[in-house]
Amino acid sequence: MCGIAGFCNFECNFEDNNSFYTKILKDMHDCLSHRGNDAFGHYLKSNVGLSHARLSIRDISNGNQPIVRRIGCHEYAIVYNGEIYNTDELVPELRRAGFVFHTTSDTEVILYAFIHFGPNFVNRLNGIFAFSIWDDEKKQLYLYRDRVGVKPFFYSSQNKRLIFASEPKALFCHPDIQPRLRKEGLQEILAIGPARTMGNGIFENVKEVLPGHYLCFSKNGMTDYTYWDLFSCEHKDSYSETVEKVSFLIRDAVKRQMVSDVPVCTFLSGGIDSSIVTALAYQYMKEHDETLNTFSFDFKGNDKYFQSNSFQPERDLPYVNIMLEQYPSNHTYLECDQIVLADALYAAVDAKDFPGMADVDASLLYFCSLVKQRNKVALTGECADEIFGGYPWFYRPDLLNRDGFPWSSDMSARTLFLKDEWISSLDLANYSYDHYKTSLAKAPVLVGESEEERKRRGIAYLNIKWFMQTLLDRMDRTSMYSGLEARVPFADHRIIEYVFNVPWEMKYQNGVEKALLRDAVKDLLPDQLLHRKKSPYPKTYHPGYEQLLIQRFYQIIQNPNAPIAPLIDKGKAITFLKSPKEYGKPWFGQLMAGPQLIAYFIQLNYWMEKYHLVV
Repeated sequence: MCGIAGFCNFECNFEDNNSFYTKILKDMHDCLSHRGNDAFGHYLKSNVGLSHARLSIRDISNGNQPIVRRIGCHEYAIVYNGEIYNTDELVPELRRAGFVFHTTSDTEVILYAFIHFGPNFVNRLNGIFAFSIWDDEKKQLYLYRDRVGVKPFFYSSQNKRLIFASEPKALFCHPDIQPRLRKEGLQEILAIGPARTMGNGIFENVKEVLPGHYLCFSKNGMTDYTYWDLFSCEHKDSYSETVEKVSFLIRDAVKRQMVSDVPVCTFLSGGIDSSIVTALAYQYMKEHDETLNTFSFDFKGNDKYFQSNSFQPERDLPYVNIMLEQYPSNHTYLECDQIVLADALYAAVDAKDFPGMADVDASLLYFCSLVKQRNKVALTGECADEIFGGYPWFYRPDLLNRDGFPWSSDMSARTLFLKDEWISSLDLANYSYDHYKTSLAKAPVLVGESEEERKRRGIAYLNIKWFMQTLLDRMDRTSMYSGLEARVPFADHRIIEYVFNVPWEMKYQNGVEKALLRDAVKDLLPDQLLHRKKSPYPKTYHPGYEQLLIQRFYQIIQNPNAPIAPLIDKGKAITFLKSPKEYGKPWFGQLMAGPQLIAYFIQLNYWMEKYHLVV
């Protein structure tokens, strides 16, 4: 994984002021160096500049970027962030076509495939990626993003110039763009957040390349191409055939994603998803006479203060230990205390460039920093719930039938602190609802499908296009902040395409969520784990954390110069801070209860202060 950035302008000759524009590229690199500090490279021509911060995973010695190749008199250059898992299938054909490889990196494979097959070559890739390719002969700059949006890719295009980067913060290294917040951005933060509407970069004039899309920027302007999207088709496989196919796809995805020139580890939460990935990774490493490193996460004091509730009925630790009995990996138990957690809320904003999932982001950021001390690459169990139907809104009638995003069912919580005039002006409920209806209308349907099955398909579509995007963004930004590459086997597009069209009665049987997934991996997991009820990412129940949040938020609302002061009704906020905090009633997903709501507004204030944003 890496950080990429650059700019393009066909009405400006950058080489006339080489030192000035080279410094911008260097500043962009420095801003993204946390994503990869193993090497820095840049490329500057008359109309384009490319910058790269490298995290060395493949071809450690020879894989520096940008990679530049001449074919005849045509020059091409690429900067790339990601991993391609099927390079071995692409290389032979490219060799037969006459291409000579000077590295073993997947970057060179991508560039040659672009040259040989043309811009639509991206359909041939299996991987996670964001990359830019410059075609000097045609004077065209391409921006590509992977199918489901595992890798971030932001840009700003106005006044006939394009600026792009892995993260928004690097865009602001260019003198032509400044961080600004308009009404729509504030509505995103307060009505949709910590999710984002796909393509919306929150800041004024900042967008994100859509998953499954690529852009072509030329003298004629910008063209947006869709190369992949979800589609509906009749599922004809029997249940046994479906189980067999899912079993193969999962195992193949993990095997492909073990490719690396540095050791790979896994996150082992004790849930079914991370346990599946860990079991397969363990077997792969054992076959290669290597020991797998695994890591679990928890919070100090949870042995004393944990509170069982409908969303988080039990702790993960016992199930981690059950897994380790069957798969004796080199395991490390990681813990975070309440002070470290509260302090990490700010670094989480630094990493993400926006307010996020509060202590979920903050703790994961801290844990990833510890994992990076041992490993550069980690496999995670993210995305299985969105694909196989693990969340309660897939099967609980009250959430399934809600006319709105089911993971944000309590919109009133989002206005608890706001002044009445802002509640009226921002109209958060309608902003959220409009985006819900617009997105749901794009869900592919199947002719002759029952109304109930259509509703299930719609929920699956929204989960992949919205909720999963939030978790993928969280995973990338919290891991890459420490230069840790996180891979997501369940986000393999082949799994998503296939399971999206599997009927609900195959995914959910006898009141058991993800029954299809459990049957597909029943040979891998101990029975206690195989039949474990869904349990989300852990959070702290230590009362000291809640008190820290209250103290910090109280200081903010007492400060008339605080960036969020114009938004906050001080009386409402103080009343809320004096009331007991609800741990079992979320306002986003399954984790965002009372303390997380306070933490979110602390992050919002810090974000506005950091970027000098005003409302």
